[in-house]
Amino acid sequence: MDRTTPILQDTAIVWFRNDLRIGDNAALVAASQHASLVPVYIRETGTHARPLGAARAWWLHHSLSALSATLDKLGAPLVLRNGDPADLIEQLVNSIGATAVYWNRRYDPAFLGADSALKARLQARAIVAESFAGQLLHEPTRLRTGSGKYYKVYSPFWRALEPHVENRPPLDAPASLEAFPGISGVETESLDSWDLLPSKPDWSGGMVRSWTPGEAGAHAQLADFLEDRMQGYSDRRDIPGVDATSGLSPHLASGEITPAQIFEALKTTDSDAAPDDRNKFRKEIGWREFSWHLLANEPALPEKNHNPKFDSFPWLDNAAALTSWQKGLTGYPIIDAGMRQLWQTGWMHNRVRMVVASFLTKHLLIDWRKGEDWFWDTLVDADPASNAASWQWVAGSGADASPYFRIFNPVLQGEKFDPDGKYVRRFVPELSEMPNKFIHKPWAAPDQVLNTAGVHLGDTYPHPIVDHQLARNRALAAYQQIKDAA
Repeated sequence: MDRTTPILQDTAIVWFRNDLRIGDNAALVAASQHASLVPVYIRETGTHARPLGAARAWWLHHSLSALSATLDKLGAPLVLRNGDPADLIEQLVNSIGATAVYWNRRYDPAFLGADSALKARLQARAIVAESFAGQLLHEPTRLRTGSGKYYKVYSPFWRALEPHVENRPPLDAPASLEAFPGISGVETESLDSWDLLPSKPDWSGGMVRSWTPGEAGAHAQLADFLEDRMQGYSDRRDIPGVDATSGLSPHLASGEITPAQIFEALKTTDSDAAPDDRNKFRKEIGWREFSWHLLANEPALPEKNHNPKFDSFPWLDNAAALTSWQKGLTGYPIIDAGMRQLWQTGWMHNRVRMVVASFLTKHLLIDWRKGEDWFWDTLVDADPASNAASWQWVAGSGADASPYFRIFNPVLQGEKFDPDGKYVRRFVPELSEMPNKFIHKPWAAPDQVLNTAGVHLGDTYPHPIVDHQLARNRALAAYQQIKDAA
């Protein structure tokens, strides 16, 4: 930057992180009260944070592009930097003479120490450094049980939180912003230079067709859900073959919309949805809150069993089975449809997520952490809290977990929730001509039925890689082994 540029004495920096939005953004509102501001996003190094998976990186590129365009229209272009935030923020403070730095809190323990240290360094220099809430409906380090402990069971957690979730109405977006006068001279990087998008090959076509990253896309998704899909949500949300879920999870993961905005919209919508539908959806948002509550109080949740007795669980190291699961080639159609939906679109229906996670951990006895890692890389909505808490819940090692002996039968799950095979036919097209009776168990079909459908087991579609009953018995024996050792 040209140091001869006049510097205002009242310039603020607003540091965007996982809050890629203008509305309900307390840090941005605070910065906008100053004479001028500089918005910045930092692709961070120097922290212990887990690198984004490939799907989230794709989303980040498009979300930042959308945010940058919005900030341009408001009058304050977004500055992009790559490196250690502790150094880059101070450099930016020095170069523009900023008097304040604002950001919204995030609750991933990997960032907490670095954020606190930066705040202390700035305040020691008499720079205003302030953080705000916004990502969650509650402060996970403050909500406590009657005995002063954090919650480990969802139902009492939600009972404690739900009466208070309406207390903070979302903030309006600033109508305009006053940029630092010399912002055109502030060093910024090219988003394209970050290489967040896949190439050679570009595998993102299905995600491009499925999603619209960015704040506008988030609110369009919410409006569409409230108008068309909220009615019947309580029952229809479990049917993967119909479009009945909100589709808001990736927008929440990137902070393009807040839970407070969603709850406000639920109060004001004219939807004909029944109270049960609204309550069920609220509870789904509540599960996300519970997951962050767990992570904030259990920083090792993505790597360490919540229930320590699972530390001795006899997981199997079966690379071939893991690969079959990842590629959707297990021979169980509902499993394969889910894994292929994930690969093609960066997302998987929630009911199917539970079934494929159960299959990996219980049918194949593969460590839940390997599944969590795959989801981290391939989900556009992967976040460190929901991903880890949900995997541990299914595996049986987590808080308020599904009992280990609850082992989903993939055939019965398919027949119950995809009875006409619509979901399987979409993502496993080689089975598209199978009749409903055998769509979820093609190995049970007579040869004539298979031939008519053009299915040749072991050739066009695999045989099951494991027998359900044998796998169930093996899983129960493994659970009994750690139970006896406890």
